[in-house]
Amino acid sequence: MEVFAVIAVLVILLLVGCLKVVPQATEFVIERIGKYKRTWSAGLHFLIPVVDRIAKKVTLKEQVLDSPPQPVITKDNVTMQIDTVVYFKVFDSNLFTYGAVNPISALANLTATTLRNLVGELELDDTLTSRDTINGKMTEILDCATDQWGIKVNRVELKNIIPPAEIQNAMEKQMKAERDRRETLLEAEGHKAAVITRAEGDKQALILAAEGERDARIARAQGEAQAILLAKKAEADGLAALKAAGVDEAVLILKKYEALVAMSNGRASKIIVPTDAVNMAKENVMFSETTGIGDVTPPAAEPAPQVKPDPCCEDKE
Repeated sequence: MEVFAVIAVLVILLLVGCLKVVPQATEFVIERIGKYKRTWSAGLHFLIPVVDRIAKKVTLKEQVLDSPPQPVITKDNVTMQIDTVVYFKVFDSNLFTYGAVNPISALANLTATTLRNLVGELELDDTLTSRDTINGKMTEILDCATDQWGIKVNRVELKNIIPPAEIQNAMEKQMKAERDRRETLLEAEGHKAAVITRAEGDKQALILAAEGERDARIARAQGEAQAILLAKKAEADGLAALKAAGVDEAVLILKKYEALVAMSNGRASKIIVPTDAVNMAKENVMFSETTGIGDVTPPAAEPAPQVKPDPCCEDKE
């Protein structure tokens, strides 16, 4: 009984050991008697002992191949150090297992040779400014070449491009000269803009001054016109008041004469008096002499009385 129990335990342990669990994003390549049998995906599987074996465990996650810097010669014979980064994943575990002895090493060597071929067709300046073009071409070439290995190349990036020291010094001098040129252009443009702005400001100042002088003259002219209008209106109102008071034509003619006299006061002016004004003045003078009204000549002074001497006082003296 003990022997049968031991055998049963060994059989159970053997069966348990034949149960295999495949993790997520992983595949197992199974061989039966040295020949490819099947590919296990994620889950629980049973492995027949002695007959079946796990040939390779393949991860389906995206992987990164970081190649070290390698010398690359450009079309104009400049040697540069360039390193690349390749992002890839396995899409067929069978091809990845049996397509190449070492697929990762094969991919690294293929990346290096492809990079040398592409950069060898470009000059230094084109290499430095055409990273996207080189990345796209390398991705396309590597993806097509690694299909037989079960590898899908998703992206290739040029990590670093290191030119020789003398080239770097020349590039730094060129960059400094370019920056100095841009600085000079910016200063010239700034000075030009300042001069233009100042000229525009002076122009606007002159325009505003001219507009101000024009507005002042217009205001003065309007004020003078308003004053003349008010004076004429006052004169018209005065004449209307005189007419309403019943003043006859003779008084009006006399007022005109007085106005003419006031106009000629203090001036060497020649005034032509109308005939009707002269006649009216004569009539007023005759009327004043006859009636005495309007006569402003003062009367003659009366003689002072003579004082008679006092005889008494003279005798006393």
